[in-house]
This record gives sequence, C-alpha cells and structure tokens, in this order.
Amino acid sequence: MPGPTIADVARAAEVSTATVSHALNGTGRIGEGTRRRVREVAAGLGYGTRRGPRTRTLGLAVTTFAGTAWDFVTIAYFSRFITAATSAAHARGYALTTLPAERCAEGLWHTLAVDGMLLVDSPAGDPVPGALRARGLPLVFDGRPPEPRPGDVWVDNDHAGTTREVLDHLAAAGARRPALHSGHGREHYTGAVVAAYRQWCAERGVAEVVVPFGPEDGPGHAFDAAFGAAPRDRPDAVYCAYDPGGRQVLAAAARHGLGVPGDLLVVCTSEDPAYGATEPPVTTVTLRPEAAGAEAVAALVALIESGRAGGPAGAGARMVPAALRVRASSLRPVMY
Repeated sequence: MPGPTIADVARAAEVSTATVSHALNGTGRIGEGTRRRVREVAAGLGYGTRRGPRTRTLGLAVTTFAGTAWDFVTIAYFSRFITAATSAAHARGYALTTLPAERCAEGLWHTLAVDGMLLVDSPAGDPVPGALRARGLPLVFDGRPPEPRPGDVWVDNDHAGTTREVLDHLAAAGARRPALHSGHGREHYTGAVVAAYRQWCAERGVAEVVVPFGPEDGPGHAFDAAFGAAPRDRPDAVYCAYDPGGRQVLAAAARHGLGVPGDLLVVCTSEDPAYGATEPPVTTVTLRPEAAGAEAVAALVALIESGRAGGPAGAGARMVPAALRVRASSLRPVMY
C-alpha cells in the first residue's frame, strides 16, 4: 500500500502543503511550534517511511543550479560520474535513476520511490538534503556538503591541495601573476578552490586576479579587462576551475593576440579528452569521476543494507586523489 502523501500530512496538521514542505525541509519563515507540530504529525502518519520491499533503486541528482534546465550530462565530469555510478549500482543489483536538473526544485523528494540518494554538488541552502533526511532515506554526497551534519557521508577530492599543486606547477614554469577563472557556483568545490588560490597568493605577495566564469561566455569576454591591461599587470597564467573555461581562455587569448604558452600558461579542470587535441593541447586536472562514482555507490549501498540513514560508522569523507595531466599549454617553450 502506498504511504501517506504530503497532502495527507497537510490535512492532518491543518496547514498548507507549502507549510508542510517548509517544515520538513527546514526552510521558510514559519514558527518553530508549527514546524515541530507538522513534523510530529508526519511522523505519526508514517510519512516518508519505507513500506514493503525495497525498490532496489538508487536516485541521483545534481542540485547545483536546481530548477534550471541545464543539461549537466553534457559536462564530461557528470557524464563519467553517472556512467560509473550506474555500472557500480548494476553490479550490486540496483537500478540508478538520474533526475533532470529542472525537477530538482520540485517537491518530488517527498514521494520519490528510491532506497537512497546520491546528491552531486549540493550547494549552500540546498533544501533537498533536509527533505530526504526527513524521510529517513540514506544519503551520500559527491562533493562535501556545505554544512555537513554528524553521520553525513561524502566523496570528494582535496581541492585545496590540488589548487596549490596547479599554482606551484605554473610558478615552476615561470608564471608570476596567475589568475583564477572561477566563482560561479555555491557548492563546496568552488569555495575551496577560490580560498586556496587566495591563500597561495597571500603567502607569495601576489595580487589576486579572479576572473568571473560565465557558462555562455564562449568568446571569453570575461578576460577582456585582464588581458587588455599593461604587460606588467596582465596575468601570465590562468587556472580555469570549470570545464568550459579552457576553451574560453584560448578564445580570449587569440582575440588579444596572446600566445599560449609563450605569453600565457593555461590549466583547466576538465575530464574532456578534446583538450588533448586543442592548439596547443591544454594541461588538465582530472577529479577522477569514475572512481568517485563507484565509491559513492558503494557507500550508499552499504548504508541501505545496514539499515541506517547515516551514523558514525562510515561517516565523513571518502577522498579520491585528483591528478594533473601536463600538456603544452602550461610549459614554457625552451629557448636556445
């Protein structure tokens, strides 16, 4: 038999379905007494509890930019993560359902028929974890949650260490004024990279240059001010934190007459093999999404089959080492 719906809880608590959603998600401007009463009614009705046999289905959602119709599967990281997660789920006898980004802002979290969820790049203020926790569903994050709770499990890379490795590599190749191309998302990855870049610059007395990333900025106009500066003030290297950034900086450098790597060194975080065939080939950082996807599914299935939604056992980070793939874009040409 199907369990109670959010409408059933609203009728029993004599509030609107919107109030129920806010109460269960920990969002909205409602009184603490109302929030507590709604949660008590929901618990009394058995709302969100699993009924009958398991579905042997895992859910996956990318909740960064939730509610917008962006096709995250076209980004190589997400595509590879999902493929690896699907394979790992099937190997354990589970199906994997991937939700479109535009549906991540809807209230389907209250009734989604899955045994557990993988949340990828959950941003600050994300209401989805609260909704899933209210149902008691096991939950694993890809990317450290902005405000982890005791018992949370996540898979991630050492973004601070990787950022420092990239900047040290650029400095060893002769860069003295590296810029960072970042700052678009509110997930942990972006914040960790920006913070590490700023700390590295402060330690070396280097002026910060953070160029704002725009997903639709194909020509790289965000670089116009920096690349149009006097040579002594112009960045001589760029670390792009997002997949399309490498193509954007190459386009901007060409428009400004800057040679790569002669005038400008470039590194980009990306899983796209096409960067190995650009002119010049672009040095990339891989976050190893295949390893992350397999690790996340293993952690989630372990939570499901242990009967826990979370807890001290297995809680915390499962770290996947990133790797730097050095190509011509970050190596100064040898002068004879």
